[in-house]
Amino acid sequence: MALIEQLKKEQIVAMKAKDKVRLGTIRLALSAVKQREVDEQITLSDDDILAVLTKLVKQRRDSVAQYESANRQDLADVEKAEIAVLEDFMPQPLSEDEIAALVESAITESGAAGMQDMGKVMGVLKPQIQGRADMGKVSGLVRAKLA
Repeated sequence: MALIEQLKKEQIVAMKAKDKVRLGTIRLALSAVKQREVDEQITLSDDDILAVLTKLVKQRRDSVAQYESANRQDLADVEKAEIAVLEDFMPQPLSEDEIAALVESAITESGAAGMQDMGKVMGVLKPQIQGRADMGKVSGLVRAKLA
């Protein structure tokens, strides 16, 4: 089932269950997807929708860190609940070993020799890892391997 259809189906389920947190989060995600479709005048693929969801999760994690540093646990808990809902629609995260193996194979596949080839390696990795791992951590791992 396409990701957009899954989001819409879960929106209906959340409405019937009167689950306000889940419903609000799904509406937020659908709104972000629709906004990007309107802005770029395209129909988003599942990979594009996954990128939107990844961005939403990243924003929520940043908010959680800021709320916790300001001793606003009530607001941090709301953001964490939204993260949990969004993660239901994302693929299973990769383990550290799987990420390391993908980095090694991407370096070999791209023929990278040094830091100047980092863009090539990340270009190979991004479609495989999108939404399944923190790209910042992956970038650090690639940088360490190439250095």
